[in-house]
Amino acid sequence: MRIRQLVMAAKERDQLASQICEVFDLEIAFYDPGIIHFGLENVLIPVGNTFIEIVSPIEENTAAERFINKRSGDGGYMVIVEVDDFVREKNRISENKIEIVWEADRKENDVHAQAIHLNPKQVGGAILSLDQMKPRTAWLWAGHEWEKHINSMSSNCLVGVHIQSSDPKVLMSKWEKALGKKGESDNLTISLNESYIKFTEELDERGEGINAFEVSVRNKENILKKAKDLNLLENKNICIGGVNFLLD
Repeated sequence: MRIRQLVMAAKERDQLASQICEVFDLEIAFYDPGIIHFGLENVLIPVGNTFIEIVSPIEENTAAERFINKRSGDGGYMVIVEVDDFVREKNRISENKIEIVWEADRKENDVHAQAIHLNPKQVGGAILSLDQMKPRTAWLWAGHEWEKHINSMSSNCLVGVHIQSSDPKVLMSKWEKALGKKGESDNLTISLNESYIKFTEELDERGEGINAFEVSVRNKENILKKAKDLNLLENKNICIGGVNFLLD
């Protein structure tokens, strides 16, 4: 079980994608036409074999639009966790009486993708999705040719997400239940394979939600310089689309 994709909701998809790609030396891999089902347009950007997705509402009264209004602007929207056994995890979710608000079961070009979105009112902080691909090397949400767009010269992968709350201990307990993983009480962190989810006190006035993504990178100085040149540094942190990007 590991973080495979982190999602941002933004009013302007293309501007945000351009900034992320320029700062981290990344490439756009895919635009998913199927996401129109949610009244959205999107873009997928590989960070190694993990992904940043940006979604933007193109219809009125979408969940993403309500999210942007609630948090007073763009921000981190969803955490997609890749699981080892989808059926087992789905059964565990049902046994724990956590509502599944959306489910995908899609087969395309010898790839079988399955996913469940959990009720954010029960989990809190962000939409949590549990996904599995067969074969494991695939990631259908980014199309079939995303590996051609990986650039590992600058950035390796996404390794963490920070979620703020007025009561981070309670929020972590909800995510422990949703993930079936016990967190570390001393630092309020749930460790996953090659990644983690950390819960913090509210660091700004935007309320409960994602505060930061952590990215494993190869050249911190170069990335920080690019961010500074683009006026994307706030209090020495890279801030793009309402998310602080922490460098590992």
